Amino acid sequence: MNLFLDSFWRAVTYCLRPRVIALSFLPLLLMVALMLGLGYFFWESALDWVRVTLESSLLVNNVWAWLQSVGAGSLKMVLAPLIVIFAVTPVIVVLSMLVVAVLMTPSLTLLVAERRFPQLERKRGGSVMFSLLWSLGSTLLALIALIISIPLWLVPPLILVLPPLIWGWLTYRVMAFDALAEHASPEERREIFRRHRGWLLGIGVLCGFLGAAPSLIWASGALLAAAFVILVPLAIWIYTLVFAFSSLWFSHYCLAALRSLRAEAALVPAAAVPEVPTAIDGQAVILQDDTPSGSTTSR
Repeated sequence: MNLFLDSFWRAVTYCLRPRVIALSFLPLLLMVALMLGLGYFFWESALDWVRVTLESSLLVNNVWAWLQSVGAGSLKMVLAPLIVIFAVTPVIVVLSMLVVAVLMTPSLTLLVAERRFPQLERKRGGSVMFSLLWSLGSTLLALIALIISIPLWLVPPLILVLPPLIWGWLTYRVMAFDALAEHASPEERREIFRRHRGWLLGIGVLCGFLGAAPSLIWASGALLAAAFVILVPLAIWIYTLVFAFSSLWFSHYCLAALRSLRAEAALVPAAAVPEVPTAIDGQAVILQDDTPSGSTTSR
């Protein structure tokens, strides 16, 4: 628990450093350029497709009629943009996390290592290619779990539990691996994952709940069309900062756990080495030479 809280406060402090804030703008620029490009080419067509789908549904038309009867017919205008935005939000979250993992996490881990763990040996247990494959594989598993769990979201308590749990698992898998890739050996990484899986998953789930906050800003862009161009980049930047904070939290926790693991291994006594017989108290030691049996002499 002490390591959990200590790494949390250290991550909060590091997020206020100008270097971290400056690093967060590079993923922001890439993500904003990507989102504006996709929005320019596909936004209207996506809205038209959603509106046609909604109007072809008898159930939705009955809901429209009821909303108009109670004076809430204006909600029909914002429903299609909200559906498109909520459908795109998971893609934005995953892309933001992957961009941060590729562009920011190595620099943030290096920052933590230089300031807190300069003596920690780097065993380079994870290459860049292996890290990328690990991230893509974990993301694919998380998306599959997310799609399979969608029917369970209709149960009110589960919609508040399942998505953050899945995002938390994904965040833990990606961020913890990247935090240990440079310094830990594969054996040390597996041991830390085994010992600290619960705490690491807890960090990931909490960061998953923090990642839900920018969705409110992102969704409000549909309600405030005039501010859409401002609110969407703001939401993406907050996503970037949340994942940068997650990366710092995992870096502080994992590197501290790695240092403790190595200190623990150093305290384990070495295996007893058998001693070579030597002369004791001036008494003769019988030596066996290459002469045939029976020719051994004692001096």
